Amino acid sequence: MTEIRDSRLVGVRYGKLTRHADPRGSFVELWRASSFGALGEEATGLPNAGFVQANLSRSAPGVLRGLHYHRRQLDFWTVVSGRALVALVDVRPVLADPSARAIVETRELVETETVTIPTGVAHGFLALEALQLLYLVTNEYDGSDELGFAWDDPAVGIEWPTVPGTADGRPILSDRDRSNPTLLELVMHLTHGRRAE
Repeated sequence: MTEIRDSRLVGVRYGKLTRHADPRGSFVELWRASSFGALGEEATGLPNAGFVQANLSRSAPGVLRGLHYHRRQLDFWTVVSGRALVALVDVRPVLADPSARAIVETRELVETETVTIPTGVAHGFLALEALQLLYLVTNEYDGSDELGFAWDDPAVGIEWPTVPGTADGRPILSDRDRSNPTLLELVMHLTHGRRAE
């Protein structure tokens, strides 16, 4: 894997995988521990973390998944096929000071491109065409770290494109993503919970 683009979000890395092809087909090495480097607690939210689960998400064109937020999980995404508009929102400044503005970054990713998303960075994607996204995570799913906020929160200001083929040009969402709170409501919930501990 080679890093292809810088990010202004601390801990976020974009990369591109190498495809080896011949008349029989192709081969892509998706992940290698020695090339990836150490997964520290600052990036994963967990001591001694490593990848423990792999998932494959398939999305029809116009599906938006997110914005999701984890306190104890690093994600490594690889686009297997299709195109995605990925939106990342650095929530860490807002958690330190609720009056601060979140840092937003959007990128289009295509087949064999990757992004590494550390804890504290919310994430979501819009399938610009039929999409398969493989992701490795450092925490097994149990539902306790599945947080999120509204994909269209005006205070965050992500510029999602209009989705062709839907009645109102809006993306196709899950019930969960449709009912997420605002970022400020999420931050208030998280900081209130921290004081109560």
